[in-house]
Amino acid sequence: MSRTEKPSSIGSTHVAVSNKPQADSPAWLRGIYAGLCLYLFLAALKIMGSGLGTFGEESDFLIRAFEYGKNPFIAFLGAVLVTAIVQSSSFTSALIVTLVATGEMTLGTAVFAIMGANIGTSVTALIVALANIRIRRNFRRSFTAALLHDFFNILTVLVIFPLEWITSIFHEQGRGIVTQAAAGVADLIGLPEVARPNDPVSVATAPLVNFVDGAGAMFMPTSMAQGIFVGIAGLIIMLISLIMMVKNLRGALLRYMDGLFRTYFFRTDPRSYGIGILSTVMVQSSTITTSLMVPLAGAGVVPMKRVFPFMMGSNLGTTVTSVIAATANPVAAAMTVAMFHVLFNLTGSLIWYPLRWVPIKIASWYGRLAGRKPSYAFLFLFLLFVVTPLVGLTLTELLVIHR
Repeated sequence: MSRTEKPSSIGSTHVAVSNKPQADSPAWLRGIYAGLCLYLFLAALKIMGSGLGTFGEESDFLIRAFEYGKNPFIAFLGAVLVTAIVQSSSFTSALIVTLVATGEMTLGTAVFAIMGANIGTSVTALIVALANIRIRRNFRRSFTAALLHDFFNILTVLVIFPLEWITSIFHEQGRGIVTQAAAGVADLIGLPEVARPNDPVSVATAPLVNFVDGAGAMFMPTSMAQGIFVGIAGLIIMLISLIMMVKNLRGALLRYMDGLFRTYFFRTDPRSYGIGILSTVMVQSSTITTSLMVPLAGAGVVPMKRVFPFMMGSNLGTTVTSVIAATANPVAAAMTVAMFHVLFNLTGSLIWYPLRWVPIKIASWYGRLAGRKPSYAFLFLFLLFVVTPLVGLTLTELLVIHR
């Protein structure tokens, strides 16, 4: 394929992912639809919390399961796997916030799970890059762009994970230094330790929550079964609401982004970072925005030096979902987890943007290897999702046992 043909292939990709009927819908109609999606999302979190609360009262299963959170790497790895499976860190982070709000997950476990969600969400971009494996130059650029997302998260975890774990040992409540900072922000917001039953979100979502609770009581023979039924219903509604939100917004967004990507968005690093934040907030999915970037970088439309700040911005943009989830569960612990998610990505940006040559050089080096021999791409996935978990579990178990 010639150089002149490559941009057209990217254009065809945009046509494939765009939703023209939605893009042609009036803005006010899309706004109403977005509001409905947000309402369903908030209601789903309340429903899930109700189910988990009922199940937790009847069984110590969740408590016993999260006792393994004494090993922070298990919490981290679990979130990596869940996020990689559902392809949405928004889903995982919202689930984590809800579990903390209902008391089924400790704050110390949740912060490590949030880090895992950041790693898990970077899988999609790697898969998108593999689609170009037959075109060597495109594949090298695409895979390098995907690696920039991975290495930002990996390097940030390598800094914050041990820092958080070590400093938590010396804190009376077992909170690491970043968690303490997040708790300070949550304290400034002034949320109570226990959720108020008459907060605005609870009042607004009560009809749907009561309906699902009633259905569980009607169809399930025991309280434990009712809790499971309601919890699963909440999970399903949350996933559906996120999918609906993404489909509603991305069609309109991608329709106008194509030309702007080429002419305006990536002239400076701050602009790239800001666009990464804004576009991710708009579609509520860093999976979509980072996956959109991979083929554009592969075609040479976006220079690699602008890809990195965009990826950092996308990571920060996806934390908005955690904050929304915390407003649905307005307790101090839930907001602390959401603020930890924000601070994790802000800290990563503050560290790795000045040192951006480190992740860019590593990604470029490995991207060239994968470009020459695609088996290196699959080796990276094997190392990231098989070898690293095994080594991490072994080391942290030894440290936990001998601590």
